[in-house]
Amino acid sequence: MKQMHIPKRLTTALVNSLTAGVVPRIGLEHIAVGRKPEVASILQDMDNIAEGGAAFRLITGRYGSGKSFLLQMVRNYAMDRDFVVADGDLSPERRLVGTKGQGLATYRELMMNLSTRTRPDGGALEPILQKWINALQQEQMQVRGLHSDDPQLYEAVDLRIYAVTNEMQNMVHGFDFAKVLAAYWSGYKLGDDDRKTAALRWLRGEFPTKTEARKELGVGVIIDDDNWYDYMKLWAEFAVRIGYKGLLLFIDEGVNLYKITNSISRHSNYEKLLTMFNDTMQGKAQYLGIYLGGTPQFVEDERRGLFSYDALRSRLMDGRYSSGTRRTYTSPILKLDMLSHEEILILLQKLRDIHAMHFGYEARITDTQMIAFMQAAVGRLGAEELLTTREVVRDFMDVLHMLHQHTELTFEELMGEREQEYVASGARAKNEANDELDDFLAEFEL
Repeated sequence: MKQMHIPKRLTTALVNSLTAGVVPRIGLEHIAVGRKPEVASILQDMDNIAEGGAAFRLITGRYGSGKSFLLQMVRNYAMDRDFVVADGDLSPERRLVGTKGQGLATYRELMMNLSTRTRPDGGALEPILQKWINALQQEQMQVRGLHSDDPQLYEAVDLRIYAVTNEMQNMVHGFDFAKVLAAYWSGYKLGDDDRKTAALRWLRGEFPTKTEARKELGVGVIIDDDNWYDYMKLWAEFAVRIGYKGLLLFIDEGVNLYKITNSISRHSNYEKLLTMFNDTMQGKAQYLGIYLGGTPQFVEDERRGLFSYDALRSRLMDGRYSSGTRRTYTSPILKLDMLSHEEILILLQKLRDIHAMHFGYEARITDTQMIAFMQAAVGRLGAEELLTTREVVRDFMDVLHMLHQHTELTFEELMGEREQEYVASGARAKNEANDELDDFLAEFEL
């Protein structure tokens, strides 16, 4: 790590994100440890998707186990392999389906975060369309020997665009999707910004009524709660037709579906999830990957989780021979265990060196001290199984910041102070509990 140079932009993102306890959007490859079988399995998915297949995976693990980290890392790998990606978190306002536009809200979130290698931070919808049109113009100029201001160029590009859109018209909602793409091209070549804007609004799912869509674009449908997933399948097909490998959707916080209190609404969301699963597994979707992150409870709870929906339970549960300590990484569920202590130590070494590189100093914490830090973390949390990577990383970043900003302080002094505070706070809590018990007993005796 010390010989490796990481750009300041990446070290800044890593230090700031990890200090705040959130997953960085960039630079993840520099701190990745473990997860080799899971990553290899998803990379195999990508190969299959690029050949016209599809994939559906549930990434499960308890809070702090690294689900979001894995999803983000795979997202970055996908962009490097020339996929279009879209990511978003589910929430009470964003579901797969809902009576108050929650499904459409998820579509809008995914479209806002639509990204490519050249636009990794979202907002790639219009750049994708412009890149496609520019590529067609360059192609026709070379093939036909036309100049950029030749009137025949627009006619040639017209033919190519309609060839692509015509292929999509036989798909569900393909006719209207193609019509809106043609409207965008029309606005582009005529310099009609209003028409271009209307087409983009429609594609982002922002038209509130069919009447308005008919008036602005001449199409009689809009993207809504019921059909938004059909349009994701269209986007996957379109992405491949304009030169990308496919479309991958990364949806996190699936536990929000589990938290839906109304059983009918919850089952409606599970039914939509079943549709997505069946489409990808049965070949009804092409060039599409769907990756959903959630807790084991969200999946396995037979009262409210996915396993409460029999059709999903029968499809997702482990086979008889893959359960237990040995796992297959080709099943729909990828179960993430917590990182081992050895893997966490490797991660801490990387963080120590990145922190030193970012702030321009010689790393002070030794490997022995990091082991002591880990032992203290396990002891402080009271039980080894409660230890999460997120908590360890956030505390370790705190240690790095303190030692860097207070050079007079040694690692041993800092750890000793914190352990004394921890013991003191535990004693205070115990005394308070005893006082409350004494008060209760005294009152009871009266």
